[in-house]
Amino acid sequence: MFYVYLIKSEKDKNLYTGYTNDLKRRLEEHNLGKNESTKSRTPFTLIYYEAYKSREDATHREQMLKNRGRALGGLKRRISKSLKS
Repeated sequence: MFYVYLIKSEKDKNLYTGYTNDLKRRLEEHNLGKNESTKSRTPFTLIYYEAYKSREDATHREQMLKNRGRALGGLKRRISKSLKS
């Protein structure tokens, strides 16, 4: 399985979107500062994820969320209560 995930920085409250084939390991890597683009923003909380059988589907969805404000906006509306916590 491949996962598209949304994590929230507890430090600056900003969101980060990514994809992985091992969600638990990847969240741990973010929190240990092993990701160059997020290491200064630790710790992170997992807010949301989607599972895909196909890597291509997961990477396509990740790019939609990263590059198209409308896709991310729709997701944020769906999970608005989760984003507040």
